[in-house]
Amino acid sequence: MARSVSFVSTIFVFLLLLLATEMGPRMVAEARGCESRSRHLRGKCESDENCASACRTERFSGGHCRGFRCRCFCDKRS
Repeated sequence: MARSVSFVSTIFVFLLLLLATEMGPRMVAEARGCESRSRHLRGKCESDENCASACRTERFSGGHCRGFRCRCFCDKRS
């Protein structure tokens, strides 16, 4: 009986430590970004590389194919 109480209390302390580390402050800096549909690449997006290249000509940082209809969306990170 005493051994099971000790085991349960050990598990309880371990869970408290786990929760305390998960709830701590997060100091992660994330870049703000925006996404816009490409004006130059019309129709079905064939490849992410082609989409990214078209987006760079539109002064975006890159792009990717997305969605059910496979459209090219450009990304800009600030």
